[in-house]
Amino acid sequence: MTAAFDLPRRLVAEALGSALLLAVVIGSGIMGERLAGGNVAIALLGNTLATGAGLVVLITVFGPISGAHFNPAVTLVAVLRREIAGRDALLYPLVQVAGAIAGVWLAHAMFGEPILQVSTKLRDGPAQMLAETVATFGLVATILGAVRFRPDFTPMAVGLYITAAYWFTASTSFANPAVTVARALSDTFAGIAPASAPAFILAQLVGALLAALAFGWLLKEQTRP
Repeated sequence: MTAAFDLPRRLVAEALGSALLLAVVIGSGIMGERLAGGNVAIALLGNTLATGAGLVVLITVFGPISGAHFNPAVTLVAVLRREIAGRDALLYPLVQVAGAIAGVWLAHAMFGEPILQVSTKLRDGPAQMLAETVATFGLVATILGAVRFRPDFTPMAVGLYITAAYWFTASTSFANPAVTVARALSDTFAGIAPASAPAFILAQLVGALLAALAFGWLLKEQTRP
């Protein structure tokens, strides 16, 4: 799917897609909070719908170029499945994080917020960690299942899953280490305190690995005599 594009183009696609994703996440969070009049549910709904819709578009546009990972956990699973070369696997997360941070700064600029911020929103506790494990497990499961059975539906499947996971997980489904790092640099509605980020990232990696194991087994067809 990505063989037609050389590594520099794939890296730019990953960086640009990650930047636009975080601009959507942070920007819609700021807009939602400003318009919700203090109603957190409405703010979260606005944040959710924009993020889910944005993912569908971004994966559709960038998927044929880079695979549209935008997520080190997804790249990790691709490495384990031997779907991406080792050199690419080292560079993808770097540009994903850099792009995500740029997207946060872009959102701040668009809404007249201070560009450089550090979040003060703590998201701690076992329930939050379990939620991130479940969220990332579900995301990777969605990707692997959709790519296997309905590849053309993958962008929609991911967007719909994240839309649902914003609401059924206690953590609002970050499900992405690059997103977590970048959101720690925004003291807005969608932020996460840096002190909370390492546990989130660990939970995300655990969830991704569990999904890779489970679906590696589930999707493996038996050889029939």
